[in-house]
Amino acid sequence: MSRAHLASGIELEYDTFGDPDDPAVLLVMGFTAQMIAWQEGFCRRLADHGRHVIRFDNRDCGLSTKFDGVEVDTNAVITAALARTELPEVPYTLSDMAADGIGLLDALGIDRAHVVGASMGGMIVQTMAIEHPERLLSVTSVMSTVGDPDYGQATPEALTVLLAPPPEGRDAVIANAVNYGVWGSKKYFDPEVSQQLAAASYDRCHYPEGAPRQLAAIYASGDRSDALSSVTTPMLVVHGLDDALIAPSGGRRTAELVPGAHLLEVADMGHDLPPPLWPLITGALAAHGDHAAALTEAAPA
Repeated sequence: MSRAHLASGIELEYDTFGDPDDPAVLLVMGFTAQMIAWQEGFCRRLADHGRHVIRFDNRDCGLSTKFDGVEVDTNAVITAALARTELPEVPYTLSDMAADGIGLLDALGIDRAHVVGASMGGMIVQTMAIEHPERLLSVTSVMSTVGDPDYGQATPEALTVLLAPPPEGRDAVIANAVNYGVWGSKKYFDPEVSQQLAAASYDRCHYPEGAPRQLAAIYASGDRSDALSSVTTPMLVVHGLDDALIAPSGGRRTAELVPGAHLLEVADMGHDLPPPLWPLITGALAAHGDHAAALTEAAPA
């Protein structure tokens, strides 16, 4: 693993798979999840499609820069966002997190890349498509939504698990991972695998303090609907029909708003990326990237 020092002062932990001469794919993970949630097997399978795969820890997560001691009133931010009133100050927004990803491309000397984001990561890559289109070859938004509270609502059960106070201690964190089955793929969710990832994440860098700031960034960034209607970067939207954390309406709305977007709804997929679905998803990512590249080559200079 390596560490990139961005011009903004942020430092991002990252690693790569595949040939650096192949087209780059930047993987952006979701809320509080470290880059290892993009499992190595998934990354290697995607690299086998002829891609230089890059995964990294978002700010306030994993081994990247943390905003220790910076407080935010997340409840006030959420309340204001839902009421569409003036927002309290937040440490950063999704625009800042999108700029981090672009800054990582800068640090690696990559002019343009395919970007793939899961959950909050999908929101971040949508923001990249709005604010940094010249740096993108294609965009894939996975199990995400557009910031409009009328779409992608979580079930009460999933929301309860997501917003529960973080358990204290390694054993409790690992035990709690079985609860993620509430939004996992019904056919494929494996409690033991979920606990293994929780253990690896805890041992690598357990940092629940970043969660309120990341959540505030999501809500403070607002609704992207109007801006998404002007996106011209080829977009693939992937969403599981079993997703209880961000309902399929979030993916459908994303694809509806972005001109020419392709929607792939996956049966038996929840708010996770189980190994049995890796061939389907990595194949779709590769095909989308190839299609986007063909469109770019065919475009008039």
